[in-house]
Amino acid sequence: MPHKTEFPILRILKVVGGLLLIGGLAACQGANPPPAAINTTPVAPSFIQPIDEQQGTTFAFEPFTGAPGNIADELSNEIGQQAALRGLTLVRRVGADATYRVNGYLSATGQPGKGTVFYVFDIVDRSGRRLKRISGAEETGGSTGDPWTGATSTVLTRIAERSVVEISAWLNR
Repeated sequence: MPHKTEFPILRILKVVGGLLLIGGLAACQGANPPPAAINTTPVAPSFIQPIDEQQGTTFAFEPFTGAPGNIADELSNEIGQQAALRGLTLVRRVGADATYRVNGYLSATGQPGKGTVFYVFDIVDRSGRRLKRISGAEETGGSTGDPWTGATSTVLTRIAERSVVEISAWLNR
């Protein structure tokens, strides 16, 4: 009659043997396919956009997210004026071809006597990859109720000036 200790040893040996068998079979699987040939043709990085010689580098501002329509419209006009002063070409038609697109996000907080408008502009290439982020905050005079009432023309002009200056600096780096 076998000892009680022989059974656990046999079980362990069976488990180890099974694992070795599975490992051996897995190693017999087909090899990975060889790597593809290396492309020797130089390709421009995707973040460099081709420039239309007729039009130059263009920017299309997408509709702003987060701001009421009247604020978004006024900021769009201010950005257009600032861009013209700095020689940036904006494309104003929705869906128009442009070298870069700019997605804008705005929010406002406020209390009586003090408020803030926060802004973020992402410059993206044609594939939608972000290349540059511009962000900031502008203090407002405050508001009662709706924090957007503190977003005066002066505040929106400062946001437009700072944003266009950063875009221009990024473009001319």
